[in-house]
Amino acid sequence: MVVAITLHFAGYHQEIGYQPQKYAHGNQIRQALTEEKLVPPPPLAPEAFVDAVAEKPQLALDKADRDWNKMDPAFVQDVLRVMERMKARGFPMVLLEGYRSAERQNRLAGGSTKVTQAKGGESKHQYGLAADLAPVRNGKVVISERDPWAMQAYTALGEEAQAQGLGWGGVWSFRDYGHIERAGSLRALLAQREKK
Repeated sequence: MVVAITLHFAGYHQEIGYQPQKYAHGNQIRQALTEEKLVPPPPLAPEAFVDAVAEKPQLALDKADRDWNKMDPAFVQDVLRVMERMKARGFPMVLLEGYRSAERQNRLAGGSTKVTQAKGGESKHQYGLAADLAPVRNGKVVISERDPWAMQAYTALGEEAQAQGLGWGGVWSFRDYGHIERAGSLRALLAQREKK
């Protein structure tokens, strides 16, 4: 049985139609304001990176920047959500490198072992909008793409990053399986940042 009650208060009654967009927008704002901010995990001990650095010396602690504070805060939240999902899938991840200076970018692009095709100023790393991640197994960072477990982790990373609306380097012609970034052209993202 449905009972409908209409109240009239001294002629002040006004019929207001349901406005789904108004309520949906309000819910989005409410969710954004109450959503818990994720906190980056504590850094791994240098020993965890020994094998990774042996394979790729450019990942040495004195070269690769793992400071979450140098990255775009909204992007950091996206990355941390991806890392949470990865951990739930059995692939804990670690930040190999976030922010990267233009000078370092040029060294990586021009070295004998080409790590990237983007030169300084052309990479989202310089703007805090890209991160390189790697899986951790038994307390050690595993970056080898020849390792079947690591490749499963990178494939899962691509799925989770794309589900979060991020770009993944594993689909590029120059494959970069551990790389995730804010989707969209760098020019458009920087123009959007200028408007804020």
